[in-house]
Amino acid sequence: MIKIPSQTVKIGRMNRLQVVTELDFGMYLDGKKYGEILLPRKYIPEGIQVDDFVDVFVYMDSEDRPIATTETPYAMEGELAYLKAVAISSIGAFLDWGLMKDLLVPYREQRERMTDGESYIVYVYFDTTSERMVASTKIGKFLHKQTVNYGVGDEVDLIICNETDIGWNVIIDKKCIGIIYKNEVFQELEEGQSVKGFIKLVRPDGKIDAELQRSGGNTRDELAELILKDLKEAGGFMPLTDKTPPEVINDRYKVSKRAYKRAVGGLYKQRLITVDEDGLRLV
Repeated sequence: MIKIPSQTVKIGRMNRLQVVTELDFGMYLDGKKYGEILLPRKYIPEGIQVDDFVDVFVYMDSEDRPIATTETPYAMEGELAYLKAVAISSIGAFLDWGLMKDLLVPYREQRERMTDGESYIVYVYFDTTSERMVASTKIGKFLHKQTVNYGVGDEVDLIICNETDIGWNVIIDKKCIGIIYKNEVFQELEEGQSVKGFIKLVRPDGKIDAELQRSGGNTRDELAELILKDLKEAGGFMPLTDKTPPEVINDRYKVSKRAYKRAVGGLYKQRLITVDEDGLRLV
């Protein structure tokens, strides 16, 4: 796909900019209203020359000047991220967001005082007052007008955040918050981990339940076919019952026990199997 050069430069986003000058320490790019923007030498892709276009992330350096990099931060303007605080100063907390310069969370944007070494769900944005990229843990004020367009079963990208009494908070596609309930998790999860997931339920108030295995739709059909295949290969019988631990089901099929029982129920209704006290049998 051919990328169209940026008509305007957006701070905190990826931009496709043209090289106008090359010097020993880097290249200057056409920054439109921001003038020429430096791309330091260490970030210049091999083979790039004057007049070429290059895809860069633009943010403000320590002297509040636009600067470019070919590195990609963990989150861009208008996105959510789960980031670790790496320093606390008189003006706020600084987060590691994957770039050489850390991301500031001003004290006014902290729901509670942040602690060095702890990770937080934050919203990243361009502060027009200070003209710099900052983050906020007061995510509600940025998301309260957001329209959720997910449907049940939609595949999404999840970032695992903090664990609570009822489950795990997750970031969905870097744009909204959801939860995975503890009794539906059958694998080891770590904070900051990126995984594929699915939308389980979108509540009337906009809150979202997510899951790691799709509990309906085509996956159920695929699971049913897999169960039939296993039954045939096992000679027509498998010792899996309603009392089989969920962990055993997950180890074998990588789904929740609920999804497994639905697939088995579908096969039973089609009279392809019988469900006996000691296990499943092919008809």
